[in-house]
Parts: sequence; C-alpha cells; structure tokens
Amino acid sequence: MTESTSTFRLPLRRHRMGRSDFQRAYSRGRRARGDDFTVVVIPNAVGRQRLGLSVGKRCWKRAVRRNRVRRVFREAFRLTRDRLPPGIDLIMIASTPRLEPRLEPCREQLERLAWKAWRRWEEAASKERRR
Repeated sequence: MTESTSTFRLPLRRHRMGRSDFQRAYSRGRRARGDDFTVVVIPNAVGRQRLGLSVGKRCWKRAVRRNRVRRVFREAFRLTRDRLPPGIDLIMIASTPRLEPRLEPCREQLERLAWKAWRRWEEAASKERRR
C-alpha cells in the first residue's frame, strides 16, 4: 500500500469500541434521532473520535445487506470526522427497517445529529455541575 492510499483508510482504533464502551454510551450518553439512524454521543478518555455501529437484523435479515449499511456509515464517519466534536465515542444505530443509506445524506445527517447529541450532553453536564 502506498503512502497516498493509506490516508484514505479508517484505522481500526477509530472505529473499534469494546462492549464496555457501548454499555457506557447506552447508559450515560445522549441521543439524537434522525430519519435513518440514531446517534449516541459520550465523551471518552482517548482524546479522539471513535465510532461504534449497531445494525441489527431488524434493519436487514441478510448479513450482506447489514454489512453494506455498516460500510456506508463507516465512510460517512470517515469523511465527516473533522467536523464532529473532538474526543467522543459516537454510536450509529440503524433505526429504519430495510435501510438503504446513501453517502451524502448520511454525512449531512451524521454531522447534524452528532452536534445535537453533543449539545444535549453539555446541557446535562452543566446542570449536573450546578447541583
């Protein structure tokens, strides 16, 4: 692999989250729901954005179709991560049955929902500090 093509890859450390990371995000993270997917956001201690994906059989029964949804979600994250809040764990949950996402609408929706969920996190954190 040449130097120029390696910059287009999304390294595993950018989208590999463990079970405990998912549980922490689901229990304490903030959500924002869009037309095709829901986003869960929570700050992490790593200092960079990480992506988690949840595409269940409710979306598609066949693994090939679920993997296609995951690939589009991953690519949308890769192309949008410079415009997302820094230092967050972000989980994208496919919420529409038979979802066939397109990249551009997915990118726009991801950016909008990530910031919306992040603002909800900051509001909740500031309320907690005031107590």
